[in-house]
Amino acid sequence: MDGGQAGPTPLVPHGNLSDSSMSLEQKTTFVFVILLFIFLGILIVRCFRILLDPYRSMPTSTWADGLEGLEKGQFDHALA
Repeated sequence: MDGGQAGPTPLVPHGNLSDSSMSLEQKTTFVFVILLFIFLGILIVRCFRILLDPYRSMPTSTWADGLEGLEKGQFDHALA
C-alpha cells in the first residue's frame, strides 16, 4: 500500500549545515528568552518563599518606632 512513495520528510534539510544555523537576531532572541525564563524562575521561587513564610520578609520596626516623647497616634501637637 506504500505505492513506492518515500517516508515522511525529515525536519532538518539534507543541505549545507550553514544553511540551517541560526542568524544573529535569532541567537540574540534565544538568549533573551532564556534570560527571561531564568528571571521568571527566580520570581516564582521568591513568591513561594513569601507565601510559605510571610512574616520573615516583614521588617521588624514599624513607622511609629521613631517617635520619641509622643504617644502613638498623637500628631496634632507634632505638626504645630
